[in-house]
Amino acid sequence: MNETVRAYDLDARAYADATPAVPDSVRADIEDLGSRLGAGARVLEIGSGGGRDALLLEGLGLAVRRTDITPGFVALLREQGHAADLLDPVTDDLASPEGPYDAVWANASLLHVARADLPTVLARLAAVTRPGGLLRMSVKEGDGDGWSTHGSISNPRHFTYWQSGPLGVAVRDAGWDEVHVRSGVAGKRQESWLEVSAVRGTVAP
Repeated sequence: MNETVRAYDLDARAYADATPAVPDSVRADIEDLGSRLGAGARVLEIGSGGGRDALLLEGLGLAVRRTDITPGFVALLREQGHAADLLDPVTDDLASPEGPYDAVWANASLLHVARADLPTVLARLAAVTRPGGLLRMSVKEGDGDGWSTHGSISNPRHFTYWQSGPLGVAVRDAGWDEVHVRSGVAGKRQESWLEVSAVRGTVAP
Protein backbone atom coordinates (compact mmCIF):
# COMPACT_ATOMS: atom_id res chain seq x y z
CA MET A 1 0.00 0.00 0.00
CA ASN A 2 1.58 3.30 -1.05
CA GLU A 3 1.57 6.34 1.22
CA THR A 4 -1.30 8.12 -0.55
CA VAL A 5 -3.53 5.06 -0.35
CA ARG A 6 -2.55 4.63 3.30
CA ALA A 7 -3.46 8.27 4.01
CA TYR A 8 -6.94 7.79 2.55
CA ASP A 9 -7.33 4.44 4.29
CA LEU A 10 -6.69 5.95 7.71
CA ASP A 11 -9.23 8.73 7.20
CA ALA A 12 -11.73 7.18 4.77
CA ARG A 13 -14.79 7.82 6.91
CA ALA A 14 -13.71 11.36 7.80
CA TYR A 15 -13.15 12.12 4.11
CA ALA A 16 -16.57 10.79 3.14
CA ASP A 17 -18.24 12.76 5.94
CA ALA A 18 -16.45 15.96 4.90
CA THR A 19 -17.40 15.72 1.22
CA PRO A 20 -21.10 14.75 1.15
CA ALA A 21 -22.25 17.27 -1.45
CA VAL A 22 -21.61 16.99 -5.18
CA PRO A 23 -20.17 20.31 -6.48
CA ASP A 24 -22.27 22.06 -9.10
CA SER A 25 -19.67 21.55 -11.85
CA VAL A 26 -19.47 17.82 -11.11
CA ARG A 27 -23.26 17.53 -10.97
CA ALA A 28 -23.48 19.20 -14.39
CA ASP A 29 -20.96 16.73 -15.82
CA ILE A 30 -22.86 13.78 -14.36
CA GLU A 31 -26.16 15.03 -15.74
CA ASP A 32 -24.58 15.55 -19.17
CA LEU A 33 -23.14 12.04 -19.07
CA GLY A 34 -26.51 10.60 -18.13
CA SER A 35 -28.28 12.42 -20.95
CA ARG A 36 -25.75 11.16 -23.48
CA LEU A 37 -25.82 7.56 -22.30
CA GLY A 38 -29.44 6.89 -21.40
CA ALA A 39 -30.89 4.61 -18.73
CA GLY A 40 -29.28 1.21 -18.29
CA ALA A 41 -25.83 2.20 -19.55
CA ARG A 42 -22.93 0.68 -17.64
CA VAL A 43 -20.35 2.97 -16.04
CA LEU A 44 -16.98 2.00 -14.57
CA GLU A 45 -16.18 4.40 -11.74
CA ILE A 46 -12.50 4.73 -10.84
CA GLY A 47 -12.07 6.08 -7.32
CA SER A 48 -15.57 5.87 -5.87
CA GLY A 49 -14.44 7.22 -2.49
CA GLY A 50 -17.41 7.74 -0.21
CA GLY A 51 -19.84 6.99 -3.02
CA ARG A 52 -21.59 10.32 -3.60
CA ASP A 53 -21.03 10.44 -7.38
CA ALA A 54 -22.24 6.88 -7.90
CA LEU A 55 -25.52 7.65 -6.16
CA LEU A 56 -26.17 10.56 -8.50
CA LEU A 57 -25.22 8.48 -11.54
CA GLU A 58 -27.58 5.73 -10.44
CA GLY A 59 -30.30 8.30 -9.86
CA LEU A 60 -30.12 8.96 -13.60
CA GLY A 61 -30.70 5.30 -14.37
CA LEU A 62 -27.08 4.30 -14.97
CA ALA A 63 -25.56 1.05 -13.69
CA VAL A 64 -22.34 1.86 -11.82
CA ARG A 65 -19.47 -0.45 -10.96
CA ARG A 66 -17.98 1.09 -7.83
CA THR A 67 -14.20 0.65 -7.46
CA ASP A 68 -11.46 2.12 -5.32
CA ILE A 69 -7.83 1.38 -4.57
CA THR A 70 -8.36 2.21 -0.89
CA PRO A 71 -9.61 -0.65 1.31
CA GLY A 72 -11.28 1.78 3.72
CA PHE A 73 -13.46 3.26 0.98
CA VAL A 74 -14.41 -0.18 -0.33
CA ALA A 75 -15.39 -1.26 3.18
CA LEU A 76 -17.44 1.91 3.63
CA LEU A 77 -19.29 1.37 0.35
CA ARG A 78 -20.06 -2.20 1.31
CA GLU A 79 -21.34 -1.02 4.70
CA GLN A 80 -23.77 1.16 2.77
CA GLY A 81 -25.05 -1.94 0.98
CA HIS A 82 -23.30 -1.44 -2.35
CA ALA A 83 -21.17 -3.88 -4.30
CA ALA A 84 -17.67 -2.43 -4.52
CA ASP A 85 -14.36 -3.77 -5.82
CA LEU A 86 -10.85 -3.12 -4.56
CA LEU A 87 -9.15 -2.12 -7.80
CA ASP A 88 -5.81 -0.62 -8.81
CA PRO A 89 -6.29 0.85 -12.31
CA VAL A 90 -2.55 0.62 -13.00
CA THR A 91 -2.24 -3.13 -12.52
CA ASP A 92 -5.58 -4.89 -11.97
CA ASP A 93 -7.93 -6.38 -14.56
CA LEU A 94 -10.50 -3.71 -15.40
CA ALA A 95 -12.72 -5.85 -17.63
CA SER A 96 -16.24 -6.92 -16.77
CA PRO A 97 -17.80 -10.33 -17.53
CA GLU A 98 -20.75 -8.37 -18.92
CA GLY A 99 -18.60 -6.91 -21.69
CA PRO A 100 -17.26 -3.43 -22.45
CA TYR A 101 -18.45 -0.45 -20.42
CA ASP A 102 -20.44 2.39 -21.92
CA ALA A 103 -18.48 5.00 -19.98
CA VAL A 104 -15.71 5.62 -17.46
CA TRP A 105 -16.16 8.11 -14.63
CA ALA A 106 -12.94 9.14 -12.83
CA ASN A 107 -13.61 12.28 -10.82
CA ALA A 108 -10.56 13.56 -8.88
CA SER A 109 -8.97 10.12 -8.69
CA LEU A 110 -6.41 9.83 -11.49
CA LEU A 111 -4.67 12.93 -10.12
CA HIS A 112 -2.82 10.52 -7.81
CA VAL A 113 -1.47 8.43 -10.71
CA ALA A 114 2.17 9.09 -11.57
CA ARG A 115 2.70 11.03 -14.79
CA ALA A 116 4.54 8.11 -16.41
CA ASP A 117 1.68 5.73 -15.55
CA LEU A 118 -1.30 7.81 -16.68
CA PRO A 119 -0.98 6.99 -20.41
CA THR A 120 -1.05 3.28 -19.52
CA VAL A 121 -4.11 3.72 -17.30
CA LEU A 122 -5.95 5.70 -19.97
CA ALA A 123 -5.18 3.04 -22.59
CA ARG A 124 -6.34 0.29 -20.23
CA LEU A 125 -9.59 2.17 -19.64
CA ALA A 126 -10.07 2.59 -23.39
CA ALA A 127 -9.53 -1.13 -23.88
CA VAL A 128 -12.51 -2.00 -21.65
CA THR A 129 -14.83 0.68 -23.06
CA ARG A 130 -16.96 0.11 -26.15
CA PRO A 131 -16.21 2.12 -29.30
CA GLY A 132 -18.17 5.35 -28.95
CA GLY A 133 -18.18 5.03 -25.17
CA LEU A 134 -17.46 8.07 -23.04
CA LEU A 135 -14.72 9.19 -20.66
CA ARG A 136 -15.10 11.82 -17.97
CA MET A 137 -12.16 12.56 -15.68
CA SER A 138 -10.70 15.44 -13.69
CA VAL A 139 -7.25 16.29 -12.35
CA LYS A 140 -5.70 19.34 -10.74
CA GLU A 141 -4.19 21.94 -13.03
CA GLY A 142 -0.58 22.92 -12.47
CA ASP A 143 3.04 21.97 -13.01
CA GLY A 144 5.04 19.07 -11.65
CA ASP A 145 3.94 16.98 -8.71
CA GLY A 146 4.20 17.04 -4.94
CA TRP A 147 2.87 16.11 -1.53
CA SER A 148 0.04 17.95 0.17
CA THR A 149 -1.77 17.86 3.49
CA HIS A 150 -5.14 19.57 3.43
CA GLY A 151 -8.77 18.87 4.14
CA SER A 152 -9.93 15.90 6.19
CA ILE A 153 -6.94 13.69 5.30
CA SER A 154 -4.32 14.13 8.02
CA ASN A 155 -1.37 12.44 6.30
CA PRO A 156 0.36 13.61 3.10
CA ARG A 157 -0.98 12.61 -0.31
CA HIS A 158 0.92 12.74 -3.58
CA PHE A 159 -0.61 14.70 -6.46
CA THR A 160 0.38 14.90 -10.12
CA TYR A 161 -0.51 18.22 -11.74
CA TRP A 162 -1.23 18.68 -15.43
CA GLN A 163 -1.49 21.39 -18.05
CA SER A 164 -4.28 21.10 -20.60
CA GLY A 165 -2.07 20.55 -23.66
CA PRO A 166 -0.03 17.57 -22.42
CA LEU A 167 -3.09 16.06 -20.75
CA GLY A 168 -5.09 16.22 -23.96
CA VAL A 169 -2.25 14.56 -25.87
CA ALA A 170 -2.03 11.76 -23.29
CA VAL A 171 -5.77 11.09 -23.52
CA ARG A 172 -5.78 11.16 -27.33
CA ASP A 173 -2.73 8.90 -27.65
CA ALA A 174 -4.41 6.35 -25.36
CA GLY A 175 -7.20 5.67 -27.86
CA TRP A 176 -9.75 8.38 -27.08
CA ASP A 177 -11.18 10.78 -29.67
CA GLU A 178 -13.07 14.09 -29.50
CA VAL A 179 -10.93 15.07 -26.52
CA HIS A 180 -11.93 18.28 -24.76
CA VAL A 181 -10.07 19.68 -21.75
CA ARG A 182 -11.78 22.46 -19.79
CA SER A 183 -10.14 24.52 -17.04
CA GLY A 184 -12.15 25.75 -14.07
CA VAL A 185 -11.95 26.74 -10.42
CA ALA A 186 -13.79 24.67 -7.84
CA GLY A 187 -13.81 23.46 -4.26
CA LYS A 188 -13.45 25.11 -0.88
CA ARG A 189 -9.83 25.96 -1.67
CA GLN A 190 -10.77 27.44 -5.07
CA GLU A 191 -8.21 25.32 -6.89
CA SER A 192 -7.78 25.06 -10.65
CA TRP A 193 -9.04 21.82 -12.16
CA LEU A 194 -8.94 20.28 -15.62
CA GLU A 195 -12.09 18.42 -16.67
CA VAL A 196 -11.73 16.00 -19.56
CA SER A 197 -14.41 14.61 -21.84
CA ALA A 198 -13.59 12.15 -24.60
CA VAL A 199 -15.09 9.43 -26.80
CA ARG A 200 -13.61 5.96 -27.20
CA GLY A 201 -12.15 5.66 -30.67
CA THR A 202 -12.93 2.86 -33.08
CA VAL A 203 -9.29 1.74 -33.27
CA ALA A 204 -7.88 -0.12 -30.27
CA PRO A 205 -5.04 1.72 -28.47
